[in-house]
Amino acid sequence: MVSLTAKSWPPILLLGIMFVLMLASSWNDSAIMDELAHAPAGYSYVFLQDYRLNPEHPPLIKMLAALPLAFTDIRFPTDVKSWTDDVNGQWEQGRLFLYGAGNDAERILGLMRLPEMLLAILFGAMLWVWARRHFNPRAANLTLFFYAFSPTFIAHSRFITTDLAAAFGFFIGIAAFLRFLKSPTRKNILIAGLALGVAELAKFSLILLLPIYAILMVGWVISRIEQTWPERLGLFLRLAGKAILVGLIALAVIWMVYAYTVANYPPELQYRDAEFILASFGSRPAAELDLWLTSHRITRPFGEYLLGLLMVVQRSEGGNTQYFLGQVSAVGDIRYFPVLYLLKEPLALHLLTLIALWFACRRVAGAPQKSLAAALGWIRDHFGQFSALSFITVYWATSLSSALNIGVRHVLPTFPFIYMLVAGEITAWLRSWPQSETHTWGRWLFHVYRKYVASLPRYFVVSTLLAWMAVSVLSTFPHYLAYYNILAGGTDAGYLIGVDSNYDWGQDLKRLARFTEENGIEKIAVDYFGGGSPAYYFGSGYEPWWSAKGYPSTSSGQVPPGGGWLAISASFQMSAYGTPVKSFPRKPEDSYEWLKPFRPVARAGKSIFIYQLPEKPPPGANAL
Repeated sequence: MVSLTAKSWPPILLLGIMFVLMLASSWNDSAIMDELAHAPAGYSYVFLQDYRLNPEHPPLIKMLAALPLAFTDIRFPTDVKSWTDDVNGQWEQGRLFLYGAGNDAERILGLMRLPEMLLAILFGAMLWVWARRHFNPRAANLTLFFYAFSPTFIAHSRFITTDLAAAFGFFIGIAAFLRFLKSPTRKNILIAGLALGVAELAKFSLILLLPIYAILMVGWVISRIEQTWPERLGLFLRLAGKAILVGLIALAVIWMVYAYTVANYPPELQYRDAEFILASFGSRPAAELDLWLTSHRITRPFGEYLLGLLMVVQRSEGGNTQYFLGQVSAVGDIRYFPVLYLLKEPLALHLLTLIALWFACRRVAGAPQKSLAAALGWIRDHFGQFSALSFITVYWATSLSSALNIGVRHVLPTFPFIYMLVAGEITAWLRSWPQSETHTWGRWLFHVYRKYVASLPRYFVVSTLLAWMAVSVLSTFPHYLAYYNILAGGTDAGYLIGVDSNYDWGQDLKRLARFTEENGIEKIAVDYFGGGSPAYYFGSGYEPWWSAKGYPSTSSGQVPPGGGWLAISASFQMSAYGTPVKSFPRKPEDSYEWLKPFRPVARAGKSIFIYQLPEKPPPGANAL
């Protein structure tokens, strides 16, 4: 264990700053798209033990989010169609739960977001401890700095979503498995099994841990260069046998949690829902297996788990409509994740990454031995780094081939491992003093020069970049979801690159309501993308709008005499303005052509554009 000493103040300070940024920046964020489904689902899992909502995601983070509601008086409607009749009526149930049942939506969201923020702090602390053990204290502090000042982590640690949980799950899963490989005792088998079970309850993408475990086990065995190949084979077989026990423990964890959440889910209703959802699933054997599991009392929990996994497979194959670099498409783009990672993390981090890569390549080039045995020896002596590199490679390769391009958050699990590798190389670079012994000033003076003078330019460069990174992130407050670095033109221009959860997930609806109140706007047309309810915030002053309705007219009462107001989410506007590609179907009336002559007069936050329209439409605009 790492004891708390005076040297522990950097992680405490960094995590404290991160928590303040998360909490303060979330106060005025309205419900994002996914929260509308996750909030009622979490409540129903914990307090009703019913899993009929949001089966496409595992329960862990939603259940954690719901725990603070135990101390509140919450009304959850169960006599409505979205609960009694609909198959996975999560969106309507979420709207009723937050905005239609007389609950305080702001209080619910505030309480349910808090556990995820606390999980982010726990994750940061564990990351620091692990980096300290596998690298050094300086690398641990630098790793945590990258984590605490990551706008992506800050943004996605404030919502009731699965992305932070996925990153946490991958980390604990890999960390526990490394511990198991080094010492496959009963205790470590149990820890690895529990960690894998918890990870699989975080997000279905964590199924990738299984091939990663296989790679790590093979790497561990073949790197034992002090053993003969028959001895390595024997080691592999012993580890494989114990790894099966790890998997069985994980299955037990999954079963227990899902058994709790389906306890009051009527068996006949669970079967009906699964049958309906899987009616169009491509692989009938997989669908039939799930239905068989669902139809038996003992295996019902596994049936629900498998249903969610199959739903994710189906969704991933189907793709997602997305705007990216001026184009709108429903298929994957291999450039998507690399470009967004480059633009949505601070530029200072990328410059430090380049320094780290240059230094690492120089060290490899200068290695005295370049052979398979030397490579295997490096893997043996630096297995933590090898594990991080293996995970990053597998995860990014999988992501690049995916048709589901929604947001950079989907590669978030790789960020902590990138941070650790960069931090390790940067701290090594700072310690790599000049080695020449030809100096004439004497050994002592040369030692002083080497340690305190020659290193100053490197420390200056690193310190400057870190300060720049901190300032760029702090100055973005509170718009962390919309963050883009200067290569993209900054946060104000980020919507031109990509939207959805990269920029506009519905977080600024409350800020739009405050704008209308401050400006005395009694009526506003709103085309909103997100989980919030415009009617909840605007009442009768809200007019639902979309492109196909055309230009709001005075004669219909949609625009007050003298002109009126229109607010449109960036996700909808850019999807309408972007160029359809790859046979993407878009009707002319959905392109917002009539809006293009106008420029927004203001923004709500960063993601909702506000227009003041004249009383009469310009020539060519469609007046309804």
